[in-house]
Amino acid sequence: MEINDLTPAEQRVWRAFATGATVDFRAHGEENGPEHGVRAAVLRALLLNGPREPGEIAALRIAGARITGVLDLRYAVVDSMIRLSHCRFDEAPRLVGAQLNYVSLRDSELPGLDASHTRIDGGLRLTRCRVGGLVHLSRAQISGALYLDGAEVTTTDPAQPALQLNQVSIDDDLCARGLRAHGPIRLDGATVAGSIDLEDAELSNPGGFVLEAEALDVGANLLARRMHAQGRIDLRGSRVPGRIDLLHTTLSNPGGTALRASSCVIGEIWLREGAPIEGRLNLRRAEVGQLQLEPEMLPDQVRLLDLTYTFLTPHEPPERRLPMLERDEGFDPHAYEQLTAAYRRTGDDRATRVVQLAKQRRHRGTLPWYGRLWGHLQDAAVGYGFRPLRAAVWLLSLLAVGSVAYAGHHPPPLKAGEAPEFNPVFYTLDLLLPVISFGQESAFAPTGGYQTLSYVLIVTGWILATTVVAGVTRTVSRQ
Repeated sequence: MEINDLTPAEQRVWRAFATGATVDFRAHGEENGPEHGVRAAVLRALLLNGPREPGEIAALRIAGARITGVLDLRYAVVDSMIRLSHCRFDEAPRLVGAQLNYVSLRDSELPGLDASHTRIDGGLRLTRCRVGGLVHLSRAQISGALYLDGAEVTTTDPAQPALQLNQVSIDDDLCARGLRAHGPIRLDGATVAGSIDLEDAELSNPGGFVLEAEALDVGANLLARRMHAQGRIDLRGSRVPGRIDLLHTTLSNPGGTALRASSCVIGEIWLREGAPIEGRLNLRRAEVGQLQLEPEMLPDQVRLLDLTYTFLTPHEPPERRLPMLERDEGFDPHAYEQLTAAYRRTGDDRATRVVQLAKQRRHRGTLPWYGRLWGHLQDAAVGYGFRPLRAAVWLLSLLAVGSVAYAGHHPPPLKAGEAPEFNPVFYTLDLLLPVISFGQESAFAPTGGYQTLSYVLIVTGWILATTVVAGVTRTVSRQ
């Protein structure tokens, strides 16, 4: 391509390329106007075989231009920096399989971007870009960071994602603060060595996936404070050794799953100070170091099967934590054990007993009728062994009833002249306590209604003794 074949705007770009100077069309009239049009073929020729000057670093730096035609760099090798800011592209650039140095399209307007399988040795900056179609970066390798801060991406096809980042590899951060995405974001199998920053982002795809990130591998954190997500977020099988920060976040997917982080390995989850989640929360089989969870944010449906966590904060009384377990479908004893262990680590013995009692009551509902009947007896008697003082109250009450009854009517001795002196208190204790004997029960034989009372006391004593032993056994096994 000869310089004489270029328009005045293109000649300026051609001359500036050799020294890496910036051509800013915004200083000479209306931005992106017809007089500032630059053919994409000219930019391609510059990047592949443009002029060079000894001692200078060639670079393509343009601001405020209109790029006409398709910038086609498929499978090209470009060692010059590309900075096309505040530009408007008539066609989506094609960078598939290219090897590039550094690319910045900051503040530009594009109908899309196809850069799958691209290798970028520096960073890729799409800050505040307005993209009216698919941004395709699947299997791209970016040695620096990927910047999407303040960008707005709108898909024109409901079946097409707004951002296609499956299996992308980023050696630094994925910065997307204030990102507005109207359509799904796909990050399945992606690897981000640093952090993913979605703070203040607005993600919208009502009724569908808003973020698909199965098997995502993040080196540090996933930050999403004040994020608004309308649609399903799926992080199944992902690894985030730092924290997933969802403070002040709004998650909404009515009738479906709002957040799925099942089978994940996560250092910390911060789910606090936001609006109640609309939709299901699924944390099944996840491994979390610290779970910061406010009860107010929990939705009506949660899935916690085999969830494990070391610490649960903020410290809340068990009465505020137990509804979380009751909202899960079916009975999962592991969930109660996890909550019990969390309270035990903080030294809250009362809370551990309350959770274990709730576990037994929930389990009772899964038993046949005779098991439920026996469970009700244990609950009423000693609270499944977690309320041992209740047994003492029962014993003292029955002791008082028996002592008063037999004090007013001494039962006749079995053998006159050989029986010890009758004592109504110790006689009642002999009936209630199945192991200890004071010699009263074997020496006297009540009749009529008093005999029936003795049978009731004997049976009640056995029930109390059995439930106390069962409760003590559970306590010892937990220790």
